[in-house]
Amino acid sequence: MKISATDEYGLRILLQIARAHPEEGLNLSQLSELENISQAYAAKITRSLRIAGFIQSIRGHKGGYILAMSPKEIRINQVMKSLGGAMYSEKFCGQHSGNLSLCTNSVDCSLRSLWTILQQSMDNLLDQISIQDLMKTESQVNINLSKISAQIFKPQETITMTAD
Repeated sequence: MKISATDEYGLRILLQIARAHPEEGLNLSQLSELENISQAYAAKITRSLRIAGFIQSIRGHKGGYILAMSPKEIRINQVMKSLGGAMYSEKFCGQHSGNLSLCTNSVDCSLRSLWTILQQSMDNLLDQISIQDLMKTESQVNINLSKISAQIFKPQETITMTAD
């Protein structure tokens, strides 16, 4: 499970647009230059973000992209899922079944439980974070995300798994 370049640049582009003047926005050339990516790649990402409803395009001489909603309403989990999908879904088992059409572990898979709880934990965390939360300095974001993380992942007793 990896965060793709599209996920990374998609979030970066949203942040650039969120920081821009709300009535002017940013065009592809500006986004490309700000993030040091090709205009074609910026166009591909902005298309996905527009289709998902996070940004809208403005036509005309000063055309570009603006946010379609407030930065506070754009949740990171929604963005990540619109760009690259969930890191884990039940479809994963069907796509990685080895040489057979059905995974040899489809009936009893302890890893499926691990990936499911990991995805649920990530969803829970990323649902709490908005684009607005990321529009600060790195140190401010780090402090705020640590607080959010501490609320979600409160220290618990160490759980020892036993064999039954």
